[in-house]
Amino acid sequence: MQICRTKTAIRARITDWRSTGAPVVLVPTMGFLHDGHLSLMRLARARAGEQGRVVASIFVNPTQFGPNEDFESYPRDEARDFDLLRSEGVDAVFAPDIAEVYDPQAQTIVETTELAKVLIGKLRPGHFRGVATVVTKLFNIIRPDAAVFGEKDYQQLAVLRTMARDLDMGVEIIGAPIQREADGLAMSSRNVRLSPADRAAAPVLARALDQAEIMAPTGITASRLRSHVRATLEGEPRARVQSVDIRDAATLDTIAGPLTRPAVILLAVSFGKVFLIDNRVVHPTPPEEP
Repeated sequence: MQICRTKTAIRARITDWRSTGAPVVLVPTMGFLHDGHLSLMRLARARAGEQGRVVASIFVNPTQFGPNEDFESYPRDEARDFDLLRSEGVDAVFAPDIAEVYDPQAQTIVETTELAKVLIGKLRPGHFRGVATVVTKLFNIIRPDAAVFGEKDYQQLAVLRTMARDLDMGVEIIGAPIQREADGLAMSSRNVRLSPADRAAAPVLARALDQAEIMAPTGITASRLRSHVRATLEGEPRARVQSVDIRDAATLDTIAGPLTRPAVILLAVSFGKVFLIDNRVVHPTPPEEP
């Protein structure tokens, strides 16, 4: 596995691969990898095929963190990450420092003007501008044929698909299913920062979503379903609910009245200083068996 610290180094590697016609699939990460990230690497390998190449990036992007968020304390363990990527057969990792990615004189940003302002974007102003800008830079540096992102960050996935479409980037955006711990908690690098008591409480997110999935086909309205989910979360004393939203699963438009099409339930909940998100697509009628 090649470890590239500079744009020049990773571009040279990609140029060599391109000369043989090998497709390139990118998996952007902020490091401190877990099994959820590794599932993205496997999906990338499947998309790349035997002749293709998989590139992972490790970069804790400062522009997507707010002034009172956890950039400095975000967990990092580069050596461990590299060992895990090697074990998954990743061909190269791009692991730059901040100065390599952001010129001090840079003044250009990328933003999906509407999607960046709602849901998590409303709770974390500027967050999706930072995400869209850094992913655009990664796409321009690496020029992948496809890129894999986890569906746990459902709104982020929608933002990036919209960005790639609107700017004619020609990069296939692939969503990977959420990976969960045995007790249902969605895997996240932030989970290690939960206190033991908060870690024991955090699976309430999955329980609320499980209940909502059962209730969705009963003809319940979006507002009543939202209230039930919020009540379940607020029943956990350690949970500080930031947001509970039910949106159209395809467009993220608001929904009024009974569910008539697939909807996504989006949760944002804090435990102590740790901000967790989760989601579930629910159906007004049980989905047909494949």
